[in-house]
Amino acid sequence: VQLQASGGGSVHAGGSLRLSCAASGRSFSSTVAGWFRQAAGKEREFVAVVRGTSGSTNYAASVKGRFQIIRDKAANTLDLQMNNLKPEDAAVYYCASSDRQYLILSQAWAEDAYDSWGQGTLVTVSS
Repeated sequence: VQLQASGGGSVHAGGSLRLSCAASGRSFSSTVAGWFRQAAGKEREFVAVVRGTSGSTNYAASVKGRFQIIRDKAANTLDLQMNNLKPEDAAVYYCASSDRQYLILSQAWAEDAYDSWGQGTLVTVSS
């Protein structure tokens, strides 16, 4: 399984960016996939997940209402639409894929639930 993330960049606070993750070797349509981020000097943290065939989505409290995780089954991509960006959203963003079709939420938040990771894409937000 290979994941290729793209779409990072630099924006002013209040701006928007859309990240995209393309997968090969696994279908996003039936498995659990998500986005994590790691800010400078901090540990990697959960951002959003879409869980398997149900397509249910969940978000970290810090991004809920501003970010949207979008799964394109035809293109086999996983996007993260980020609106109203804040300086504290600046980080390297990683897409992640699990071979599981379903995870309970507490599992989906954890890095060790995922066996494949993209290379990371940098998002910077200036105030």
